Amino acid sequence: MIIHDAQFLTSNSRAELCPAPTLPEYAFIGRSNVGKSSLINMLTERKGLAKTSASPGKTQLINHFIINDKWFLVDLPGYGYAKVSKTSRAEWTRMINFYLRHRPNLMCVCVLIDSRHSPQATDLAFMEKLGEEGIPFVMVFTKADKQSTAQTKALVTDYLKKMSEIWDELPRYFLTSAETGLGRDELLDFIAEVNQQWVADATPNA
Repeated sequence: MIIHDAQFLTSNSRAELCPAPTLPEYAFIGRSNVGKSSLINMLTERKGLAKTSASPGKTQLINHFIINDKWFLVDLPGYGYAKVSKTSRAEWTRMINFYLRHRPNLMCVCVLIDSRHSPQATDLAFMEKLGEEGIPFVMVFTKADKQSTAQTKALVTDYLKKMSEIWDELPRYFLTSAETGLGRDELLDFIAEVNQQWVADATPNA
């Protein structure tokens, strides 16, 4: 997939105020400081499209971007640690849960995971919840450039082994780096495949 155009569209605190669900949609979410904004900017090749910050918890709304006028990329608030009040975290959780359960055009959730760390309980619990809700998702391991390839592969194997304890079928996963562009083509090709299925499903039978 070639990104010809990527633009910020709108931010909302309520899922029902999001853009009309007329295009396929992909939500990006992960623990705070996982490198979500950097990954979005790498995928779209638009520096500064998603705002990065040294402070965890900067993303506090449901942020919609429109890509090639054909699909929505959604930047969701992170889960886990953030320097905000318990009340704010509770509000984010309710907002995210409602969005994930009720957004009809949500094709896939891209769960971002820091490839430098061993399996985290918050990540595992979030993915288990997605599975229980029947919400499609893929695992996107970030910051693969920060260590050796062997170390990254070992930690990914640990994650998959941990998940296999409760999952009969493991989700698809991608290795990425916002610095080197690793995984960009693979992730965009996956989105293109799902977009094609969206078009096919929406096309009336001849």
